[in-house]
Amino acid sequence: MKHRQAATLAALAVLAFPAAPSANAQQARKPFLHPLFTDNMVLQRGAPAPVWGWTTPGAAVSVTVAGKTVAGKAAADGKWMVRVGPLQAATNLTVTVKGPQTVTLKNVAAGDVWLCSGQSNMQMSIGSVNYPEAEIAGANHPNIRLYTVQDTVALEPRELAPVVPDGLLGVWSVCSPASVSETAGGFSAVAYFFGRKLQKELGVPIGLIHSSWGGTIAEAWTSAAALQTMPDFRAAVANVKSAGSKTSDFEKQMQDWWAANDTGSAKGYQSLTLDTSGWKTMRVPQNWNDSELSGYDGVAWFRREFELPASAAGKPAQISLGPIDDIDTTFVNGVAVGSASVWDQNRSYKVPAGVLKAGANVVAVRILDTSGPGGICGAAYQMRLEPEGSDAVGLAGVWSYATTTPMAQTKPMPARMDSNPNIATVLYNGMIAPLVPYGIKGAIWYQGESNAGRAYQYRTLLPTMIRDWRTQWKQDFPFFIVQLANFMAVDDQPKADPWPELREAQLMTAQKTPKVGMAVAIDIGDAQDIHPKNKQDVGLRLALSALSIAYGKTLEYSGPVYSGMQKTGSAIRLKFTHAAGLTAKGGELKGFAIAGADRKFVWAKARIEGAAVVVSAPGIASPVAVRYAWGNNPVCNLVNKADLPASPFRTDQWPGVTANAK
Repeated sequence: MKHRQAATLAALAVLAFPAAPSANAQQARKPFLHPLFTDNMVLQRGAPAPVWGWTTPGAAVSVTVAGKTVAGKAAADGKWMVRVGPLQAATNLTVTVKGPQTVTLKNVAAGDVWLCSGQSNMQMSIGSVNYPEAEIAGANHPNIRLYTVQDTVALEPRELAPVVPDGLLGVWSVCSPASVSETAGGFSAVAYFFGRKLQKELGVPIGLIHSSWGGTIAEAWTSAAALQTMPDFRAAVANVKSAGSKTSDFEKQMQDWWAANDTGSAKGYQSLTLDTSGWKTMRVPQNWNDSELSGYDGVAWFRREFELPASAAGKPAQISLGPIDDIDTTFVNGVAVGSASVWDQNRSYKVPAGVLKAGANVVAVRILDTSGPGGICGAAYQMRLEPEGSDAVGLAGVWSYATTTPMAQTKPMPARMDSNPNIATVLYNGMIAPLVPYGIKGAIWYQGESNAGRAYQYRTLLPTMIRDWRTQWKQDFPFFIVQLANFMAVDDQPKADPWPELREAQLMTAQKTPKVGMAVAIDIGDAQDIHPKNKQDVGLRLALSALSIAYGKTLEYSGPVYSGMQKTGSAIRLKFTHAAGLTAKGGELKGFAIAGADRKFVWAKARIEGAAVVVSAPGIASPVAVRYAWGNNPVCNLVNKADLPASPFRTDQWPGVTANAK
């Protein structure tokens, strides 16, 4: 997914996702056995593992596994729950649930279950990584089991998540080349590589529950009760609780928004008879960054006239335009025929009967580009109109266009609460709450890109979410974070970028929250791609943290972490933990900047002295602060003997930062 800041993502999601089924409809008939429990599942070993479902109030239910039976009774609301075990690691178990119904589950394992969540870098499939063919072919691990939660938005916490067996969503599958490549378009690469390393090192079955959604914000994954503790989110939580989801109301809000924010809509730019003699022209398809609209974010209208024979007049048709970046509304002869807001989604809309006419016809497209590239940006062959019973008409070529309102001058778009994944609480409600309290060992988390503009808030938000999940599970489980990888252009000179501040918030969370570890990825990103393909090392580094913190293994699991500084004349001496065998990987040590009392940072010279680094620069006689890897895409190379990279840091903000410090 194209990178967006959180506010932009919320706007994009207005039309991009179908409305969720109502809570009443989704949960009206609750199943005898919760759908988390299927063939091939993994039950958490070493602790009583909950098994639950719903039946007649007061009915007796028993669960038998590994030769032991545990009995229970359904409560007044029909819900029953028993806890089995503690179980030892095992495979090929059978679980039998008896009550008013009998369910038998086969090929069940007992092992360690990990919840894997976040945004698109967690969602990114194994088919998109380095060496995908080899990785998929080698994914034959019968003692790793996979479960993917379907993308679900909910205004209130759900007890059930949708089950889509044909797509391997909401069912457990055995890890195989087929299941990793077919599960919801491909199983999470980070989760798979993490689980593969754990299974190899521990020799026990590993269950991976994948619940992520690309481009989403952390507060969407946090419960209302937890967000209520943060003043920043109290209004957002209240809005969700009071949200209405009437389609007619939302459509009216959108019509009003266009009328108020786009002069083209007010002037009828979609009209068949509009005079466009003063408009400019552009060859389409074309990315706006390759045209006179380079750098423009906002609303623009594009129009093209095309001819049809009399035989096509009045016939229904299909119009295709390829992808449009970001949000479009498409009109044919003044009639709106479709709209979408996913930037890389192919536009294909039905033109109703009675719209087309013999001779001259007009297609008009209203485009809102929120950031980055924009426009009708696919391939020429994708652009065509196909009247029923007639030859297709190509629409690529020269179009007329006019800009109307820049993005900076528009007001916030209305958000449809029941279909927008970037609203506080809605992904917790739909994709985390249904999993509680399934037995898990811990969680891994790859997210932050969508909160990068609000790093100081994230310092509180991420720990709040971690505490929230632990509270919901009533379990102080280990939690492991992926720090944001390097991305975007390299800075010529030291400056304040947003991504290092978000990385700092992630580091603070790992330092200050018990049983939290962090995998540094500052050396394996991609300047051109927010979704770097090296997910193998991400999974490995997460697994190293888990092996040490969650399993007590003696090994180096972290790169160097800044722990203090000492001024020595015109230099600053930096101290680190995890500093055995400090090395500058690939040659001269890089990535350090230093400043005097004026706080004007310059590139510095740095040298390694044992477990310390000494930093100085010509012209800085009395330095006060050092920064390392402090950029969106820094050039940096400090590692330890385990070849694990140092986390970015700045001495002038660590520790004891104030909430509004910049």
